[in-house]
Amino acid sequence: MAMIGSFALLVGIGEWLLGTRLAAAVTVVGQLVGVLVAAGFLLSVRGTGWRWAVDLSQRLDMGFSAGAMAVLAVASAVLRPPWRLRVRLLLGLYVIVSVVYLGSLADFEHFLVVALGLAAGPRLTRHLGVREPGRPSRREWRLLAVGGLVLIVVGTALSYFLPSDGPLGDTGDAGNSLIDVATVVVLGALLVNGIRKGHRVAWRWAVGLSALNLVLGLLVLVLAIVIAVLKPVDARLDLSSTFVADRLIWVALLVVLVAGSAAFRVPSRRKRRGTGTGTDRDTAVDLLQQHGGSTVSWMATWPENRYFGTDDGRSCQAWQAHAGVAIGLGEAIGPPEDRAAALREFARSSEMSGLVPCVFSASDATAREAREAGWLTVQIAEDTLVDLPDLEFRGKAWQDVRSALNKAGKQSITFRLVTLADERWSLVAQVREISEQWVGDKGLPEMGFTLGGIDEALDPQVRVGLAEDADGVIQGVTSWLPVHAPGGAVRGWTLDVMRRRDDGAFRPVVEFLIASSCLAFKDDGATGVSLSGAPLARTGKGEGAAALDRLLDTLGARLEPLYGFRSLHSFKAKFQPRYEPMHLLYRDEADLPRIGLALTKAYLPDTSVRELLQLVRSG
Repeated sequence: MAMIGSFALLVGIGEWLLGTRLAAAVTVVGQLVGVLVAAGFLLSVRGTGWRWAVDLSQRLDMGFSAGAMAVLAVASAVLRPPWRLRVRLLLGLYVIVSVVYLGSLADFEHFLVVALGLAAGPRLTRHLGVREPGRPSRREWRLLAVGGLVLIVVGTALSYFLPSDGPLGDTGDAGNSLIDVATVVVLGALLVNGIRKGHRVAWRWAVGLSALNLVLGLLVLVLAIVIAVLKPVDARLDLSSTFVADRLIWVALLVVLVAGSAAFRVPSRRKRRGTGTGTDRDTAVDLLQQHGGSTVSWMATWPENRYFGTDDGRSCQAWQAHAGVAIGLGEAIGPPEDRAAALREFARSSEMSGLVPCVFSASDATAREAREAGWLTVQIAEDTLVDLPDLEFRGKAWQDVRSALNKAGKQSITFRLVTLADERWSLVAQVREISEQWVGDKGLPEMGFTLGGIDEALDPQVRVGLAEDADGVIQGVTSWLPVHAPGGAVRGWTLDVMRRRDDGAFRPVVEFLIASSCLAFKDDGATGVSLSGAPLARTGKGEGAAALDRLLDTLGARLEPLYGFRSLHSFKAKFQPRYEPMHLLYRDEADLPRIGLALTKAYLPDTSVRELLQLVRSG
């Protein structure tokens, strides 16, 4: 009954995703290919004395599971991101573990058809209009690495407690002791949480262990070859299947860690400390609540940032290091009268460390103080501000917003303003799915720096707006960062995440979410909201270097087809905002090329210089 039920489930999923005719064809052909290729392989190696192959060639397989696995492998190609990657990864891990650690005839057939199905799936489903898979997001890279670590831990435990016979021999490793197994389990458990959060220290440890296992495997392999050559009869070195399989998994994990290295940039608490006062995130939050901050100040609390503290402990500057540049995020957090002094200290400390100082997204007031101190400035974006006390969606200018609110009522779309971290896990999963679907469908590098994601939205201090239909399906989501007044009160909110379900029936969901959030914040006593500044989008020319102005305009135009910054800026005009300039502060025109590269790396940390050039050219 279990075999029949699993067949019906897997083939049913395939029929739902592929259609009856294609699902039926893949199931039948997959079963035939699995059986015939397995039989042909076993026939070709039957004279080698390979114990596993000889034993397997004498067994029968009566099920139709190979066909079911084949249709699931092909159907995985039509899933939306991020589920496409997850399902294909899960299938691959399952068949590899099964064939190595169990090694039955059915497991071997599954391995063959899944490998062929995963490879052929994109081509077989091309007529269904499936989009090309995008690169994994930062979270996907972290999950891939976590999956590799979990596989190593589970495989080590299984091989010790439940040894069996596989194609590589006995899976029980006689060289392993309970202490060895416990060591692997403890190390894996310690690394999993750090890798999941993207910590750089955990990444370095994982890379080191992976490289060590790779070197160990190569040394043992060379030793085995040398012994076999020198003493082919009298001596040989037995390599258990567990040893070989574990080394292969460590190699695969090393590849994932290196390829996705940009996803593991969160510095340790010690590295995030600055000079003088030993400033960290908690201190930055305390200063922010004590003295208030700008509309971008809460972004300073995000985990990728480091913190510079002034000598008197009254101010701190959040910053990131890229391409030899110390990029300060917004003005220093602290008393307004101390910001000029904090800027001087930050510049001096950066230069003593061999870094070029600059500040990104500084306000008009800070830009004026910087110019008086000899700095140069250029406008790089515009903050879009909506004042709440007198907000009413009346008049022709608000027609689109009123239409969105009216359509929501007609389609039973409701609005909730929540703390996402307190919501049930299934709802959070829906929100993650919408966000990662948006990133994956674009097939573009995921952006960072002043552009947060769902991880940042899970901060308990962040409010999240949800548009939910009558069936409990989330149609869209926005997240709002707090803007503090001196004394700790929240005086406003800044829009960060803005996502909608691609296949949702309610198209004006973002207008509905922003309008509903504004009304809710108004009722709570907030004085205004910021719809945030879109990078490389301005209504006019900024003050500063003409060459940099031209560069920003050109880069914005080239990236517009890819990221739509200017279209987003125009969209926000529906809410009748007032605009305030946001500036880049720098010391010398000669620093601009390096600063431009550093800012690009800050926003696109997963992208190489070559890929950046390709993106610009494709634009």
